[in-house]
Parts: sequence; C-alpha cells; structure tokens
Amino acid sequence: MILLDTHIWVWWVAQDPALPEAVRQLILEHQPAGMGISIISCWEVAKKVEVGKLVLDRDVVAWLDAALVYPGIGVIALTPEIVVESTRLPGSFHRDPADRLIVASCRVMQRALVTRDRAITRARLVRQWRPESPAPAA
Repeated sequence: MILLDTHIWVWWVAQDPALPEAVRQLILEHQPAGMGISIISCWEVAKKVEVGKLVLDRDVVAWLDAALVYPGIGVIALTPEIVVESTRLPGSFHRDPADRLIVASCRVMQRALVTRDRAITRARLVRQWRPESPAPAA
C-alpha cells in the first residue's frame, strides 16, 4: 500500500492538471491493492477550505464523503504509536502538524509516500515515490 499526501489526493479527486501523469498512472496501478489517506488529510482539507486556501466544487463534507469512497482508498487512523512518532521526528523537520502525522504514519506502517512536498522530500524521513523514480513495491 502507498499513502497519498493530501495535495496528491485532492488533485486526483479533482482531476487537477497539477497532478503529473506519472502519478495518475501510479494511483491507477495501486487502486486494486489499496491506497492510504491519513485521517489528518481530511482535517487538512477542511482547514484549507476554512481559511480560503482551497476551493472545492461542493461543500467540504460532501466532498470528503465522495472522496473517501474513491476506488482503492482506505483511511489510515491515528494511533498512539503514530502520534508519538510524529513528536520524535528530527528537530530539523518542519513543525506542520499534518505533515508530521502523515510522515509518522508512513514510518510506522513502513509505506511509501506519494508527495510533491519539498519539505518532506528534502527531509528523507520516509520512502517516497516521485515521478522521476521507479514506482515503489506495493
């Protein structure tokens, strides 16, 4: 299973052209095996809508309801282990709570993260899949 970062999930659901074709293909390949979305991504979407950084085509609750039933999507719950791991990431990693919990989820679950977030990419704290690299094993 791969985990999708929040922006990748939003781009996929919205069919946003910002989603690279290679990532779109990766998602389609992984749909049968399943893909994870951290529950914190739901909070992050709602928060971005609240502050005007994200505009959806419908009410945020309706958008989340529809986005969470996309083929292959599974919600990754926060566990005590994930929450604690998010507090143990190296001090040089930025303080964004959503990113910390997503990275911690990948570390605890030993899964690859699909992201274009430079702060996460530079930190090299999790296995990542980027369009210029081969797809991770499921």
